[in-house]
Amino acid sequence: MKVTIKDIARMADVSIATVSKVINKKDAKISQETRDRIFKIIKETGYVPNRVASSMITKETKSIGLVIPNIANPFFPEVARGAEDKASEEGYSLILCNTDDDVAKEDAYIAMLQEKMVDGIIFTASSRRLKISESLKHINIPIISLDREIEGLKAQGKITVDNISGAYEAVKYMLDKGYTKVIHLSGPATSMPTKLRIEGYKKALEEFGYKDADVLIFEGDYTSESGYESMEKVINQGIPFDGVFCGNDLIAIGALKALKKNGKIVPYEVGVVGFDDIYLASMIEPELTTVSQPKYLMGYKTAELLIKMLNHSKIETHEEVLKTELIIRDTTK
Repeated sequence: MKVTIKDIARMADVSIATVSKVINKKDAKISQETRDRIFKIIKETGYVPNRVASSMITKETKSIGLVIPNIANPFFPEVARGAEDKASEEGYSLILCNTDDDVAKEDAYIAMLQEKMVDGIIFTASSRRLKISESLKHINIPIISLDREIEGLKAQGKITVDNISGAYEAVKYMLDKGYTKVIHLSGPATSMPTKLRIEGYKKALEEFGYKDADVLIFEGDYTSESGYESMEKVINQGIPFDGVFCGNDLIAIGALKALKKNGKIVPYEVGVVGFDDIYLASMIEPELTTVSQPKYLMGYKTAELLIKMLNHSKIETHEEVLKTELIIRDTTK
């Protein structure tokens, strides 16, 4: 027969409320002897707490949702691992929702997570989202924005990186190294990171005296296929360039494939810089110079912020911008 919390209370000769407090770590006023006795019985009987029943009383499920756009992008598994590790440390389970960068699927997951009564949501918006939806506008549980923010979302906090500074440092480095015609293969214009990285790209060109006519941006999405197609288009149109700053590493990997196909020698004829520092960046040949984001830390800190809010802890700030780092490898001189 399935052991219940009532059985544990009877065997430990305590009240059901006492067992519940011990299980939910709200037992500061309960003696160590009583706690040890309850845990010993739980271990011996193999009792598993009924979280659904518990949530009806505590109004908490000790679970959080993580909504990400594309698990196939190596950037996001590291983010997810950071969030999951922190959630586990705090006794929370994490429900991972991969939207495939599909806005409708994203809205469906938001609704599903609320139906499952998660305590809060970590949300990375689809790069294709143009406006806030009704499901996001009327969300009734805490939500933290991670990496990508969207206008109109009433998030209680956000964790991002300094995209402007990261892009600026990358392009400035290329110009310092003697590359004179640096183009930008960007992600979708609807994405906030895209907009900020474009701003950093323009800032570096402006600092070196370049005019608006020298700003060459080719929009795509955050995939290697997009990088390849955009690079092919630039080459086929005869556009002069000797440097390529890419919106992410996957775009850069696609661009490198197109450059190799067309006989362009990297880094001597063309320099290439990516953004993210996914594990593939150091595995390809030549190894990719890129802007490193603290991916694991982003996920970890976002979960930490959300759980602090759920536990009503005092929080100094609901927003944090993490630093990037330029990693020099072999695709630049």
